[in-house]
Amino acid sequence: MKQDLNGTWSLILGASAGMGRACALELAQAGSNILGVHFDTSSRQSEVDDLVKQLTGYGVHVQFFNDNAANDAVRKRVVGEITELVGGSGIHVVLHSLAFGSLVPFLPSPDGSDPTVTPRQMDMTLSVMAHSLVYWVQGLFAAKLLPSGAKVFAMTSAGTARISKNYGPVSAAKCALESHVRQLAVEAAPYGVSVNAIRAGITLTESFLRIPESGELSERARRGNPHGRLTTPEDVAETLVLLAHARSSWLTGNVIGVDGGEILTV
Repeated sequence: MKQDLNGTWSLILGASAGMGRACALELAQAGSNILGVHFDTSSRQSEVDDLVKQLTGYGVHVQFFNDNAANDAVRKRVVGEITELVGGSGIHVVLHSLAFGSLVPFLPSPDGSDPTVTPRQMDMTLSVMAHSLVYWVQGLFAAKLLPSGAKVFAMTSAGTARISKNYGPVSAAKCALESHVRQLAVEAAPYGVSVNAIRAGITLTESFLRIPESGELSERARRGNPHGRLTTPEDVAETLVLLAHARSSWLTGNVIGVDGGEILTV
């Protein structure tokens, strides 16, 4: 039997753009109330306002927090506010889609022109894109916001096993993220909570386009994907909502490929 998402609550970390935005819209269409954490400047406020308007147009409750989701004090405050908002309902879906990291090589180029990653950049990238997943799940468990049947998803990439010049710090973060997913899946299983990573194919999100090699990577993926196109955020959102409908927590600890077969051929 499918889980009815009407009236449930979903928490999206990184809700204002890319995968987070698409998943928020798909979940709202399915009837889930949306809690979104995003970190944007005033220049993007109109876009965020438009998104909130779209979400509320589906007849669901929407609450956005413009805060740094990787900050400990912010996380504790937001979890407290969420607890008051959802009451005893708990959160059915959590999506960790934080994409803020350093895209620089580990070693200098032969002519010495490229900067190399610093300890601060490396630590920041892993903290935001990987370790924050653990801290959010810890906080939500402590607040009793993850009932049996809840689903936790984290966004990973094929960059865990493939190399591009500037992707090293993010690749390390995604590897750590997948490790955290496996560990959390085992520890959350007795509570009936599932934890999985979604490995999207190459998608033209704002964060992907920041990669210096994005043009070359996307063209290669477009040519090689069996479907003849790139992955879209909507492809990912459709899969996430499909999985969110499951009552069972038996699908857990996995890296779920949503790439149209890209990883098989590119």
